[in-house]
Amino acid sequence: MDEDKRLELGQTPIRKLAMRYFWPALIGTMANTLYNIVDRIFIGHVVGAEALGGLTAVFPVMTVMTAFGMLIGLGSGVQLSIALGKSNLRLAKMVLGNAVVMVTLVSAAIMLVGFALKRPMLEMFGATGNTMAYASDYLDIILWGVVFHEFGFSINSLIRSEGNARVAMVSMLISAGVNIPLDALFIMGFGWGVKGAAWATIISMVVLCVWVLAHFRGHRCVVRLERRYIRVWRAVLGPVLAVGVSPFLQQAAHSVVQALFNFNLIRHGGDMAVAAMGIINSVIVVAITFIISLNMALQPIVGFNLGAGNYWRVKSSLKFGIVAASAVCVVMWAAVQLFPGATIKIFNTDNPELMDIGVRGLRLMTLMFPVVGFQMIAGNYFQSVSKARMAIFLSMLRQVIMLIPILLVLPRFLGVDGVWFSMPIADFISACVTAYLLRREWRYLRGYESGIVRAAG
Repeated sequence: MDEDKRLELGQTPIRKLAMRYFWPALIGTMANTLYNIVDRIFIGHVVGAEALGGLTAVFPVMTVMTAFGMLIGLGSGVQLSIALGKSNLRLAKMVLGNAVVMVTLVSAAIMLVGFALKRPMLEMFGATGNTMAYASDYLDIILWGVVFHEFGFSINSLIRSEGNARVAMVSMLISAGVNIPLDALFIMGFGWGVKGAAWATIISMVVLCVWVLAHFRGHRCVVRLERRYIRVWRAVLGPVLAVGVSPFLQQAAHSVVQALFNFNLIRHGGDMAVAAMGIINSVIVVAITFIISLNMALQPIVGFNLGAGNYWRVKSSLKFGIVAASAVCVVMWAAVQLFPGATIKIFNTDNPELMDIGVRGLRLMTLMFPVVGFQMIAGNYFQSVSKARMAIFLSMLRQVIMLIPILLVLPRFLGVDGVWFSMPIADFISACVTAYLLRREWRYLRGYESGIVRAAG
């Protein structure tokens, strides 16, 4: 790691450094989020609400794929940042090579299991006789290209972790720049429907893979991909999995929760309720993207300074993240509460039933959104400092420990409204627990900070 990069991560004021990393992360992540949402916009307007419901049934499967990407990408990213903070370039190269092998093996397993269990999975996730064909057509193509999806997502995370936030941003812009025009061409121009959306996604991921590999073999990389390091390293595998298991379980749990959502929505509201859930998910993902981007910006800062022993900067990074994330969530909450109808119209304008269900669902599900941001920052913080158990607990708290029991009980009494109300109730309870744990961690950091010379920041 060159001296300029070490000085940047170790001495630049935290707020300035975080924002320097945040904007590239936001642009890149928003581009990635946008082209997934564009799929739904084109499908909702061109093919119809039932096709939108089919894509909603595929969403939990895609979430599982993303979970494995996070297991490898974020787990490896944290270890790479810590290795660079310790000036151990060899270890960083081992982390990178290990990630490449893991992505390849995991992708092959996902494809085989996905094809073997495709229909029962889609039925479990809410596909019905009206929407199954759309869901199956989309998933068939995605599964054949899963290695490109996993590789592009996972390895691009390491570009950001080595301090090249702008390059990681450009990666996602390139991918989105390929996907969105292809969506328009394949869906509207060629009339391929949901198959066109899937092909556009896979082709964009192929382009992203080529770009990422070129980076790690080029002159701009901090950690170069070398053939001798492309293998499974036992010394690296354990720490990577220990850190990556938290976001993995969080995403996997989200897939289970989405299945419960879709099951209850089919039972109490029908296909239109599932289609509305697809729109609501898209809106929430846009809001969450800001917090994810902030976490991406803070992760290399926290990881590097932890490795370098700069505990004052670790504490300052956590404080900045909590304040910024909470501010973003309040603004986004106000926007969706004031203008829910305009949001739903982006995806479909000719179905009044979908509009009515969507507006009510969006308002109710986001009631407690202002307290979501600092919970996400807390989970990312514990992950970045390699406190895997705490990160796992927080990732499970909101979506498993709290949300699943509520989803199993509340809809029996309130119907569709019970589905919508389950999220804010879980958000509130988990926020109280997270606040307690953060307060305890703050005291812990103060103890470490005592007697340590404060770095700039």
